[in-house]
Amino acid sequence: MNTTVTTTSAETHFSISAGLSERLAKMQASLAFTSYQSGQLYFVGLKPDGGTNIHQTAIRKPMGLCLDDQGALTLTSAFQVMRFENALAPNEVVNGSFDTCYVPRLVHVTGNLDSHDVGVDAHGRAVFVNTRFNCLAHPSARHSFEEVWRPPFISALVDEDRCHLNGMAMENGKPRYVTAISKSDTIDGWRDRRADGGVIIDVETNKIVCEGLSMPHSPRMHNGQLWVLNSGTGELGVVAFDSAGKGTFVPRAFCPGFLRGLRFHGNTAIVGLSKPRYKRFEGLALDAKLQAADSEPWCGLQVIDLDKGSCVDWLRIDGATAELYDLEILNGAACAMAVAPDSPEIVDFITYAKP
Repeated sequence: MNTTVTTTSAETHFSISAGLSERLAKMQASLAFTSYQSGQLYFVGLKPDGGTNIHQTAIRKPMGLCLDDQGALTLTSAFQVMRFENALAPNEVVNGSFDTCYVPRLVHVTGNLDSHDVGVDAHGRAVFVNTRFNCLAHPSARHSFEEVWRPPFISALVDEDRCHLNGMAMENGKPRYVTAISKSDTIDGWRDRRADGGVIIDVETNKIVCEGLSMPHSPRMHNGQLWVLNSGTGELGVVAFDSAGKGTFVPRAFCPGFLRGLRFHGNTAIVGLSKPRYKRFEGLALDAKLQAADSEPWCGLQVIDLDKGSCVDWLRIDGATAELYDLEILNGAACAMAVAPDSPEIVDFITYAKP
């Protein structure tokens, strides 16, 4: 028996492996993931009776996710950077099931920057990948954004997506590594370098530490190592550094999809998979790898055992939703939900600090 839960919503069909519910219970966590295609922020958690629940919150083009040390969830979207707070006390629930309810309490209107990954620095400020302007940025009280850093090969702060900067790995409260599809310094130049032009850049040194990648995404630090998704080949891997600080991508697992979204729990990695947009991303090595494996591309989440390099649990999505972007592990949340910033419910969802 492979599947214990099957649900359908808005022409989207969810299937879940038999072990995922037990895994979430042992983790004492929920999962969150975004789909800019469907305009939904999804939560996967456990009901009080042990059943699996999938909650959907409508957000305009949800992208990067980050759970900070204070328990707040920061999200980039179509033209905003939002900070959601859990409005519930430890003994409170909403609708009889949800022990965590994220409510947007701080919303920065940035305009359409095609923002991707997001993190929270040591000072509690959001820092995000401003893909449209090829830089890392903070939200600004006055302007759309404040530039923090840009790759050394980008000659100017300009409204042109030149290298398709997308991913960001945080370390010790600061951005440490970023991914870009190419080193291009001309508008849309990255599209001609999708197969092998991808790079990882060390933000501290301004040096390219790994190159020759295929549309890399979601760099993350785990146990002192730099991990990354080589999306154009469908591979999760680690960057092995030599004595000179030059890195080589070492694949650890193949997942049947265009990979975006990566988090770790113990010795497992949770990876987001999308079905490739072949009109735009055709000709990548992923095509040949799928054919060799006699496999169709997935949309969903896979839990990868890092010792074995194999999938041990999964959530599969079929139907209208075919592309995901980011994911997060919500530690301490058994069953999470969120209230949309422009929903009717937000008008009367009022909480206050007790004096």
